[in-house]
Amino acid sequence: MTLLETLARGSGAIAAYAAVGVALLIIGFYVIDLATPGKLSSIIRTERNPNATLLATSAMIAVGLIVAASIWSSGGRLVEGLAGTAVFGLVGIVVQTVAMMVFDKVVGISVRDLVKEPEVQPGTRLLAATHVAIGLITAVAVI
Repeated sequence: MTLLETLARGSGAIAAYAAVGVALLIIGFYVIDLATPGKLSSIIRTERNPNATLLATSAMIAVGLIVAASIWSSGGRLVEGLAGTAVFGLVGIVVQTVAMMVFDKVVGISVRDLVKEPEVQPGTRLLAATHVAIGLITAVAVI
């Protein structure tokens, strides 16, 4: 394979993984949006709510960890890697959402209440850390 062919194939793989990763980030954002009252993008952009921003940010980091681990574990097998990235990313998003609901019911930390607060709350920090931890756990499970 020539250098040009190698570069073209690698660039195509990067573009394909980036497309799947961006799609997963968008899906993850809208799933978090469903778990919060109001429109999340508006709450972040207009109200500048730090709790909503921290929860969305941590969810995006978690999805990014899962995507990166899926790509790394693909071993250069593009089609299998893309499929694994999509499936594992979606599983991670579902697990994060379930964790938020469990925290709400078991621990009594309500995302709906948190995003109404104008200052960062301890519960938000806990849920944000939980998002990242779930992303890391899922990422390591993929590897």
